[in-house]
Amino acid sequence: MTFSIVGRCAETGQLGIAISSSSIAVGARCPWLRAGVGAVSTQNITLPALGPQILDLLDAGQAPAAALDRALNSNGYSQYRQVAVIDSQGRSALFTGAEALGTSHALAGEQCVAAGNLLASTEVIEAMVLAFEQTEGSLPQRLLAAMRAAVAAGGEAGPVHSAALSVVGELTWPIVDLRVDWADEDPIGQLDRLWQAYNPQMQDYQTRALNPTAAPSYGVPGDE
Repeated sequence: MTFSIVGRCAETGQLGIAISSSSIAVGARCPWLRAGVGAVSTQNITLPALGPQILDLLDAGQAPAAALDRALNSNGYSQYRQVAVIDSQGRSALFTGAEALGTSHALAGEQCVAAGNLLASTEVIEAMVLAFEQTEGSLPQRLLAAMRAAVAAGGEAGPVHSAALSVVGELTWPIVDLRVDWADEDPIGQLDRLWQAYNPQMQDYQTRALNPTAAPSYGVPGDE
């Protein structure tokens, strides 16, 4: 039902997730991020509570593997879960339960973890990790490159309909939070186009929030 890439930029310390699913509104349930702490993708038969719980444990000083293990054990039904974790230091952890749907796979790479279920093949996940590692540019660009590589490698066994991209940096709120909640076709392509439109404005939105007196024009009628 879902494939995702969880990554960290070693240069900026930013943390991010890109994800796509055959289900509606994957961005509302599966990606969880906290600036300076970590990023968690909880998928397959999703328990959204796992994301905040793992982030709380990371924030309390636990390593990703220990935080993941504790959260899974405290909630039960772990055999139905698939979870990928990375922390602010770039340490990662992953889990795929025995009841994961269809062909499933998860793989940790350099500053990233990719995971998926109901895949066309396990090579989809390997292609995601390779693309993330080999792509130059910003973290959102690298995450989206991994998603495009997943599609090129076969993606899900069936069509996907939603996608999301979220990135946190030094601020307490996401600096990128883009979603395609439903598309009849190519939600990843639509997400990529959203990023291309948002990218030139990303810094402006941060400036407006932190110092409105320095904000550039909003570009709307009545704004002088």
